Amino acid sequence: MMNSSGSLVNHHSFTLTGIPGMPDKNPWMAFPLGFLYTLTLLGNGTILATIKVDQNLHEPMYYFLSMLALTDVGLSMSTLPSMLSIFWFNAPEIPFDACITQMFFIHSFGVVESGVLVSMTFDRFVAIRDPLHYASILTHGIIGKIGIAVVIRAVRVVFPVPFLIKRLPFCHSNVLSHSYCLHQDAIRLACASTHVNSLYGLLVVIFTLGFDAIIILFSYVLILKTVLGIASRVERLKALNTCLSHICAVLLFYVPLIGVTMIHRFGKHLSPIVHTLMANTYLLLPPVLNPVVYSVKTKQIRRRIIHVFQRRKNRV
Repeated sequence: MMNSSGSLVNHHSFTLTGIPGMPDKNPWMAFPLGFLYTLTLLGNGTILATIKVDQNLHEPMYYFLSMLALTDVGLSMSTLPSMLSIFWFNAPEIPFDACITQMFFIHSFGVVESGVLVSMTFDRFVAIRDPLHYASILTHGIIGKIGIAVVIRAVRVVFPVPFLIKRLPFCHSNVLSHSYCLHQDAIRLACASTHVNSLYGLLVVIFTLGFDAIIILFSYVLILKTVLGIASRVERLKALNTCLSHICAVLLFYVPLIGVTMIHRFGKHLSPIVHTLMANTYLLLPPVLNPVVYSVKTKQIRRRIIHVFQRRKNRV
């Protein structure tokens, strides 16, 4: 884009997109999105409160679950400002620095969630492979160090992204294809070479999300091998049942991620609405459904939540 003197113009803001091609329909999404965000906060808040007040849940498995709930809340809050701006207030413009900040938090919490899922896999691996030493291996100190390591890893790998974006000139269209800022979405608008950004983004995905997925898969192969070696059928089912909630959480995170990646790479001919739907599913679905899965599939949490509601009902 040229100004009146014929020089390049670098944009100071981006324009976010609600429903592609149908901006007049954006208000229709306001209340469903508000409902999803409310469910996310209520669900994850309930999980955190339940684990905090019940001493019986002060175990490694539930500490890792608390980390997952906090990460889901953080991921949801990262997208909330721009979602509200577009769908509630019809204000799609976002300043350049605000977009980069949102981008940093969205990608950071995504890497943190992947790391937490790996940590939860390690928890299940130790619990099933070496149950007698479970408590002595996963002490409070070790769990804390794992949590800190997960956060530090995410910050370190995502930290260069804002600087890689800021070095690029944006002189073409400033319209992003989503209702929040993503690295891969922003670099397509640059009017300079983005090879460094693309390569770095690919390496981050391979050595964080991809590597984590391989660790999770390999761990479950070892877990399954251990479970099949248990003589009692009842004990085998009991051991597998303790992993069911985590397996669901892994699928909720990685299946939409793979879908988004495949559509972004091979689905350029598809409708923009499909791209938007898959991207929103990847970011909004896991934080909403993870608390539901763990509340339904984890007996201790389910009992505690039912107990709290029954006690409140009796008081009324």
